[in-house]
Amino acid sequence: MQIHNGANSPDTITQERGVLLKLLLKITLYYIVLFGSLTVLLNFSPVVIDHLPVGGVSELSGGADLEISQLEEAMLSGDLDDEGFDALQADDQDLSSRFLFSDARSLFFSMLGSLLLMLPVAWVYKAIHRNGEHDHSLDETTLILPAVVAGIVMVVQHSLALAFSLAGIVAGVQFRRALSDTFDTLFIFVAIAVGIAAGIKALDIAVVLTVFFNYSALLVCVFGDGLESHHAAERKRVKAETKAAQAVPPTGEVK
Repeated sequence: MQIHNGANSPDTITQERGVLLKLLLKITLYYIVLFGSLTVLLNFSPVVIDHLPVGGVSELSGGADLEISQLEEAMLSGDLDDEGFDALQADDQDLSSRFLFSDARSLFFSMLGSLLLMLPVAWVYKAIHRNGEHDHSLDETTLILPAVVAGIVMVVQHSLALAFSLAGIVAGVQFRRALSDTFDTLFIFVAIAVGIAAGIKALDIAVVLTVFFNYSALLVCVFGDGLESHHAAERKRVKAETKAAQAVPPTGEVK
């Protein structure tokens, strides 16, 4: 968050760095409490791991190939006739009817997990824009956006028709809000990535993504040259002070 400008004193730069370093410590403590609580919960009830939305990437990469290979083996061996196929479908329907709310429960845990992971991201956004021009609604947007994306992904991931329908709906909605800083785009990308990871039950990937992003963003702002929004705010402040100074008449003159 460092801004190299003659109007900024070294004390101001040191103060900004101190705020970001305190946030770095706060986020570290948050992760310790969060992952520590999860570890304690798993130690007392190991069965909880079966209901957590993790491991989705491995399931996507290996699950489809396994199902296709099993189906091919059954068809080649002649074990899967029409009656067997109907029985298999009936078993799937019975199983799905027993766990009618399994998808809803999984979506709830995915949304809750994405919200907990995006809290530090919102803190980082507020901290690095304390003295700069920014969109004040973006931090709330990045906080809720992953949960919405997770729900959308969970709905459309098994249907190509729904995916194309969603694309058509989104294409009909025009977003014309310009961001004040290109760095803000990263926060939108992180929110979407966390939402997609939560939607495919891969919150373990979202954990790595958010932890890396938070620490790297803070370190870049601490040791970097400042964001463009900071420089823009500083230029506007200097311009306003210069204009105000020019408007004041010299001593002894009546304007």
